[in-house]
Amino acid sequence: MENQDIITVDHVSMRFSLASEKMDSFKEYVIKSIKRQLSYDEFWALKDVSFGVGRGDALGLIGLNGSGKSTMLKVIAGVLKPTKGSVTVRGSIAPMIELGAGFDMDLTATENIFLNGALLGYSRHEMEKQYDGIVEFSELQDFMNVPVKNFSSGMISRLGFAIATIGIPDILIVDEVLSVGDFRFQEKCQERIKNMLDNGTTLLFVSHSIKQVKELCNKIVWLEKGNLKMYGEAKEIAEIYSAS
Repeated sequence: MENQDIITVDHVSMRFSLASEKMDSFKEYVIKSIKRQLSYDEFWALKDVSFGVGRGDALGLIGLNGSGKSTMLKVIAGVLKPTKGSVTVRGSIAPMIELGAGFDMDLTATENIFLNGALLGYSRHEMEKQYDGIVEFSELQDFMNVPVKNFSSGMISRLGFAIATIGIPDILIVDEVLSVGDFRFQEKCQERIKNMLDNGTTLLFVSHSIKQVKELCNKIVWLEKGNLKMYGEAKEIAEIYSAS
């Protein structure tokens, strides 16, 4: 029988090497590096993690800071290659791991819309069709000719979210981006995500708000110090997590 999962995470481990010595200067680091006198500690951000995500599922990744949530999203998005194991993705991904990461701060908001669109693989003609909708959703009509370097972090996040959520991708990856902006705009972002889910998008969602996870997700992966602690129905795991 064909595997219906849109994402398969198969025994994934992710190792980082951390310099174990304190360096007083960059010069000292370079000299020790050239002389091969640096020693490293291994840090395993993920340890033998396996799970599958079905088409149309909304999966929340929960856990304390340092549990491996963002690392897991970056491995799935293809930003990081796992040290061990593999990830299979069957569909297009729209990653919102860091809103505004592709912005040129010296360009205007309008110029950045077309720049970001190109980075996401859209043609200029496609972005021209989407332009009015992006401006309307971001509520930045009066600031489109202003360089983004003069924007607040909330304004950058609004613009980034509006660009990243055009169209209906197969998979939407959202990492803590709903914690930005005012409450009304957060609700507006949640409504847009729900609309994408209604149209068949699969969601991977990281948030420290277990309330947001319960509202948006039907499945949960609970990571603890890089290990998979629990995987299953969102309501059940959210209650256990909240009580822990």
